[in-house]
Amino acid sequence: MANKKKRVSKETLRAISEGDFEFLDKMEKMLEVSFEESGLDPETFMLVRIAALAAMDASTASWLINLKVGKDLGIEPDQAIGTLVAIAPVIGTARLMSAAGGIVKALSFAEKMREEKYHRQMAHH
Repeated sequence: MANKKKRVSKETLRAISEGDFEFLDKMEKMLEVSFEESGLDPETFMLVRIAALAAMDASTASWLINLKVGKDLGIEPDQAIGTLVAIAPVIGTARLMSAAGGIVKALSFAEKMREEKYHRQMAHH
């Protein structure tokens, strides 16, 4: 039983780290509830999350979902960069560079997903 649970956990973690669409949809819904409960305006909510992701050395999948929601809420890249610059003295350069790398990976992954979706749509036509 323990081996099965361990295998399921590894499979779940792999899917999450690879941007599993079903899981990302669930996370987006959780994010919406968190936003509603926070009482913050959309901009403040997302910039606080960006700061927390950087401080926590978040995974690519975490960056992916938060950047997507941030984009949907109108957060501009300059605002995200400004947030990272503002917290750099607190979190240090290592975390800042890791955050920048996570963002680049997430954006690259999002582009790859868009391209795959486009190719699937073209194959059906």
